[in-house]
Amino acid sequence: MFDFSQDEMNEFAQNHVIPWGINIVTALLIFIVGKIVVKILVGIIGKLLRRTNLDNILVEFIQAIANALLLIVVIIAALDQLGVDTTSLIALIGAAGLAIGLALQGSLQNFAAGFLLLVFRPFTAGDYIEAGGTAGVVKTIGIFTTILNSPDNREITVPNGAIYSGNITNYSALPTRRVDLVFGISYDDDIKKAKEIMERVVKADERVLADPEPQIAVSELADSSVNFVVRPWVNSADFWPVKFALIENIKLAFDENDITIPYPQMDVHMDKPANDQVA
Repeated sequence: MFDFSQDEMNEFAQNHVIPWGINIVTALLIFIVGKIVVKILVGIIGKLLRRTNLDNILVEFIQAIANALLLIVVIIAALDQLGVDTTSLIALIGAAGLAIGLALQGSLQNFAAGFLLLVFRPFTAGDYIEAGGTAGVVKTIGIFTTILNSPDNREITVPNGAIYSGNITNYSALPTRRVDLVFGISYDDDIKKAKEIMERVVKADERVLADPEPQIAVSELADSSVNFVVRPWVNSADFWPVKFALIENIKLAFDENDITIPYPQMDVHMDKPANDQVA
């Protein structure tokens, strides 16, 4: 059907087949060598990041992002070798990225917050924190969410954006904590005796630290009681056990020594109407 002379076939091969073949082979070489170079570069990036003590989750994520971006560059370079209009391709990728970004604003906010949490580390796994409207022990810190275990053993998944946009209270960050207690006694009771009882109970607990010294003082003359503050320092891990023990032991010591904790009282005075008074 097609009758080509030998010269025409040679010319076609020289003008089209050979150049295209060279371009295809070159593009394949660019892609293969590029993948090898990308793998090496991503490995180097990972080693450098791990030397900075960044969280392993963050390191792996940065490596994945770097790998994807570098592969895109390699693919564009290979396509450019084939004569593809990469300018339009780059514009298309940019437009697609913008559209995806607008559609995933909330997820991107959580991602950015997760990135910052992993970089600045206001808390780590195992810390007891209060953040994002909830509290619990940090189980895992992910790119988009953080998982907490509540004190009653519920698993709570909190978006990172909600955590980073508010206050973060880390109860495990420091080695010691102060237990703040308030006890009220009757105005008829002996203040010095009550104070001595509380001091004795506090010092009897071996978990209470001697330095800083526990503070026990009258804090308020309330409507129906004289209020004391009891403020011992303990190791962070002993906070709740010591708090519960001191509340119970001080109450028992008060009972044994006839120190009363009064109920709230209110005196009500009622005036008789004028027409009920005897003239």
